[in-house]
Amino acid sequence: MKNRTLTIAASIAFAVLAGLWGIQDSSAQIATFKRVELQRHDLSTQGREAVLARAEFPVGAGAPKHTHPGEEVGYILEGELEFTIEGKPAMKLKAGDSFFIPAGQVHAAKNIGKTAAAVVSTYIVEKDKPLATPAK
Repeated sequence: MKNRTLTIAASIAFAVLAGLWGIQDSSAQIATFKRVELQRHDLSTQGREAVLARAEFPVGAGAPKHTHPGEEVGYILEGELEFTIEGKPAMKLKAGDSFFIPAGQVHAAKNIGKTAAAVVSTYIVEKDKPLATPAK
């Protein structure tokens, strides 16, 4: 009887630990892209502003298809990213590379490397509009 009770207790403990490990492991797999605005300033052109931002991409994370109400000029600080711009071949970029995305162009980015990736971008956009709008 003692062995059976011990076996049941050990099984329950193992199941609880396995469940907790599974929850922790599955949440660790959900990597998300993050954009941090560094500064925003009005431009001399009425109705336009410049926004400087840093984007961080954990391994496997991506920014889904979206557009901006103006141009994006960016520089890859670290890691490797694949950019897809609607109507153009995919671009694989690495630390030290730069890129340009025209106003309103549907695009996406994904970390394809084995380490985190980071980008710094300047957006020259229409004032009072969302910096990014999801696209289909």
